[in-house]
Amino acid sequence: MFKLAVISDEVSQDFKTVVQVAKDYRLAAIEIRSVFNKPPQALDDRDVEAIKRELDDTGIVICGIATPFYKCDIDNPQERQEHLQILRNCAALAQKLGTNLLRCFAFWNTGRTEERWNEILDAFEEPLKIAEGEGMILGMENEHSTSLATAALTRRFVEEIDRPYVRAIWDPANELYAEGGVTPYPDGYELLKDVMVHGHIKDADRNASGELESVPVGEGLIDWKGQFRRYLEDGYTGYLSLETHWRPKVRLSEELLNRPGGAAFSEAGEEATRYCLENIRRMLDELGAG
Repeated sequence: MFKLAVISDEVSQDFKTVVQVAKDYRLAAIEIRSVFNKPPQALDDRDVEAIKRELDDTGIVICGIATPFYKCDIDNPQERQEHLQILRNCAALAQKLGTNLLRCFAFWNTGRTEERWNEILDAFEEPLKIAEGEGMILGMENEHSTSLATAALTRRFVEEIDRPYVRAIWDPANELYAEGGVTPYPDGYELLKDVMVHGHIKDADRNASGELESVPVGEGLIDWKGQFRRYLEDGYTGYLSLETHWRPKVRLSEELLNRPGGAAFSEAGEEATRYCLENIRRMLDELGAG
């Protein structure tokens, strides 16, 4: 069976609080994004030791680093160089925390992905060397704000890069937001399932104005019960990280959703995460997998 995790800053910037939530809901792992009001690439050895202390004797592991790598402008050479250093820093962090999965992206969406396809592939020459040299897996996430907005484009990227350490992170909610996206489950899942290394859990629905916005998992447009059933039927044994993006009473800004992290992003995150985990546990109980 798959293993449940949570992205750290969807709960709190206080890692002790994150671990307590993980313990309360018998989660197997935590995915690191921002902690102590620092992005992952800025975490130092003291931060790493603090994280390890909180994990001691819990049985909870770190299942990946949710890096912001290549969420940047493809036409900005300085940003691209800065992001290569972000990748190096996150690879070092991953090694210290006992994981080899680095979430990554493929630049902000220019609206010209097809035209610039070869540029996108070429931009991964150095990242591939870093990943291979450090023993990392690059998990490319389908993300509507980036050039690989859909499951179909993400699969094409993984296939054309053609390296065993480049796989896909499947996020059904991101497919819902993407221009040109398909029905997340089952259609998007079918496109990515055999190249998938990791998954995220969040949900969305249309508000009174017809705009998509984050809602509690299981209460939106995604058939999460069906998706969980298929994970079970297909024998997926990897991690699924809750990334709710929903907050009670407030709506996170587009800027925070595109660049998550820090105290403003984590506000009311614990309440939101606990509510979503209750929904997830209920669905799994109904499937006989609780």
